[in-house]
Amino acid sequence: MKRFVKNVLGWLLSICIAFVIVFFLKTFIGMPTTVKGTSMAPTCFPEEKLILSTWSTNFNRAPNRGDIVTFEAPSVTLVKSADSSNPTAIYKEDSKNLYEKVMYYGLGITKSSYIKRVIGKPGDHVEIKNGKVYINGGILEEPYLSQTLKTDMSSGGEFSDVIVPEGYVYVLGDNRNASSDSRRFGCIPISKIEGKVAFRWWPLKKIGTV
Repeated sequence: MKRFVKNVLGWLLSICIAFVIVFFLKTFIGMPTTVKGTSMAPTCFPEEKLILSTWSTNFNRAPNRGDIVTFEAPSVTLVKSADSSNPTAIYKEDSKNLYEKVMYYGLGITKSSYIKRVIGKPGDHVEIKNGKVYINGGILEEPYLSQTLKTDMSSGGEFSDVIVPEGYVYVLGDNRNASSDSRRFGCIPISKIEGKVAFRWWPLKKIGTV
């Protein structure tokens, strides 16, 4: 009996140590992720393997314009009758128990995430018109996009003219014609950002920074 209890305690200790290591790496260094969907094409394609830098995001620091980030998906992906004075994404109240919170927030298990590019920072006036993105009245230069690609509201949404609130960012997918982004659900909280894409390690022919 004592040997059985000792073995169980040993397993529990090993699990706890493994969890602490994973949590430490995820929080202060980085974590891997796999691209799902085509919203960031041609920059990132489905099944590509990326490394996220999580250092700055875990301290709620605003990312730079142009950074590619992953974040917790909003509860509502298409906001109707949007309030222009509060153009923020909707996240429903958390009703998870302790175990679910550990799995969801601690390890990222069962979490639904999006990958997009940061376009507007806190305080920016973002406008989408004439097939372009305007930041504070000037056209945003986007060399990562095809010259023929237009940014419009054809995929729906009402957030085409917003002032980004403090603590939030405005994000868009590079594949503007097939991306559910801030045009549809509004600005996302910086606190919901999981990490900044730092490196692509698969496929090997595209290995390097993103």
